[in-house]
Amino acid sequence: MKTLVIGGTGTVGSQIVNELLRHRQAVRVLVTSAEKAALLPEGVEAAIGNLDEPATLPKAFDGIDHVFLLNRQSHTEIAQGSYAVAAARRAGVKKIVYQSVHNVHEGAHIPHFHTKIAIEKAILWSGLNYVFICPNNFFQNDFFFKAGITDYGLYTQPYGSGGLSRVDVRDIAEATVRVLLTDEYDGQRIPLAGPEILTGESTARILTEHLGYDVHYAGNDLKAWATQAKQWLPGWLVDDWVQMYDLFQTQGLKASADQLEVLTKLLGRVPRSYGDFVKEHAGAFRRAAELV
Repeated sequence: MKTLVIGGTGTVGSQIVNELLRHRQAVRVLVTSAEKAALLPEGVEAAIGNLDEPATLPKAFDGIDHVFLLNRQSHTEIAQGSYAVAAARRAGVKKIVYQSVHNVHEGAHIPHFHTKIAIEKAILWSGLNYVFICPNNFFQNDFFFKAGITDYGLYTQPYGSGGLSRVDVRDIAEATVRVLLTDEYDGQRIPLAGPEILTGESTARILTEHLGYDVHYAGNDLKAWATQAKQWLPGWLVDDWVQMYDLFQTQGLKASADQLEVLTKLLGRVPRSYGDFVKEHAGAFRRAAELV
C-alpha cells in the first residue's frame, strides 16, 4: 500500500509521515519545490506539485492507494481541497483521510471551519471511501506562544474559560495512521481530543507547575491580541482566528465522554494529557537565564 500525504511537511503531516514510516509503509509526499523535497526523511518519495495548479496533480496521485489530505488555510482552501478530491477519484484511490476540525459544525460561521465543511461535502459527493479525522486545538500550538511564556511569564493564546479538549499532535498522527491501515473506521468522523477540559487559566497553572516559574494567563482581550498578531500574521488570518477564539471563549470546544471513548479505543490507550506534553517539552520553554 502506498499513501500520498498532502501537507506532509507541516506540524501534523510530518508526524504522520514518520508514523507511516514506523509502520514500514510506502509514503509519497506532495511538495511544491525540489528544495522541500530534499528535506523529506530518508525513504520518502517526493512528488512536486501544487494544489493551486490541478494540472500538476495526476503524477502525484498515480499508483496511490490511500491519501491523507491536510491543506493549509488560504483564500483558495476550498478549491485546493476540491482539486485534490477530483485527482484522487480519477486516479482510483481507495480511501481518503481528510483532516477537518473537532465538532466543526459548531463553528460553521468561522471561515476556516466553513472551508472544512465544504471539503467534507466534496469528499462525500465524490463517492470515495473516506474517514474524517477531527482534531481539537493542538498542544503543539503553544510553541507559537513560547516567547510570551519564557520572556514574560504570560500565556497569550486567548481561548478563555469556555473549555477546550486540546490534543497532542502525536495522538493525531497515531490515530490517522491507524484509520489508514484498517477499514474498521471507514465512513466515520473520528474526534481527536485530549482527556481534560482546559481553559486559559488552567493552562497557565499547568505550565507553572511543570516549568518551575510563574506563568499567568494574559486574558481574553481579543482586540489587543489582534493588534499584536497582525505583526506576524496576515490580517485576514487574524480576523479568522479572532472569530475562532471568540467561539472558544463563549462556547468552548469540548469532547463528550462518547467521543473520548472512540479515541481511546482507536489508540488503545487514554490520549496524552497537557501536563504530559509540558513535562516532555519543558526544555523548549526554558527561560534564557536558565540556558547560561
